[in-house]
Amino acid sequence: MKSKFGLGWLIAVYLFLYLPILTLVVFSFNDSRLNTSWGGFTFKWYAEIVNDREIREALWLSLKIAFFTATASVILGTLAAFAMVRYTKFRGRTLFSGMINAPLVMPEVIIGLSLLLMLVSVQRAFGFPERGIMTIWLGHTLLGMAYAAVVIQSRLMEMDKSLEEAAMDLGCRPHQVFRLVTLPMISQSMVSAWLLTFTISLDDVVLSAFLSGPGSTTLPIVIFSRAKLGLSPTINAVATVMITIVAVGVIFGSIWLARQEKKRAEEQAAAYREAQPT
Repeated sequence: MKSKFGLGWLIAVYLFLYLPILTLVVFSFNDSRLNTSWGGFTFKWYAEIVNDREIREALWLSLKIAFFTATASVILGTLAAFAMVRYTKFRGRTLFSGMINAPLVMPEVIIGLSLLLMLVSVQRAFGFPERGIMTIWLGHTLLGMAYAAVVIQSRLMEMDKSLEEAAMDLGCRPHQVFRLVTLPMISQSMVSAWLLTFTISLDDVVLSAFLSGPGSTTLPIVIFSRAKLGLSPTINAVATVMITIVAVGVIFGSIWLARQEKKRAEEQAAAYREAQPT
């Protein structure tokens, strides 16, 4: 009885989460402009996306920002996580940890407003940077770095430190240990963090709205502004394209992670067999 109830509850939760997304995808092929009635199957709304210059440019801008945001977030998050896990005692560690985790609990409205005020002050003083791609990237990287640091930090905490110590005993310098031992061991978590921060950046609205400027409108802002004028099947088609991009990235990333995990398990098993006395 309990197992049936748990299964039913799980199915209900999944329906609550994913049924609206499935409905959106289905109605992106609706021939009618009304989302309340089905008018037949069509691809014309996707053709409108191809012919819509604003959407094309906004999508390309969002993909570029998301790519560079995810890359920068993983680099900075890896360094921050490594410092937190491997160097447990240094001056200002508590403040450093708080600054890393602050974007996770602070409302994005506050982050966006504070970044806007700071960047405006910097621009008035130095004439740089102007609100646009650079400022959006900085804001997204601030948020993404916090998420990346949490993901990579959890992997570092599970990692066996004796592997790094053995490498140092064999003559490796600290930077060689980090490059040859630590990075390969945490590569899967880095890929997971990259996919996570890419997705967060791709669909961010609040920070982008505060930090965008003329000629730097991201796709979520375009969708939000058009949706306020009334629901259109074109918006459904655009959202379906974004869902597809994220889903394909997650699928390929999951396949790569599974293969890497299998490969690492096989290598560990082979190393264990070789170490056994004959």
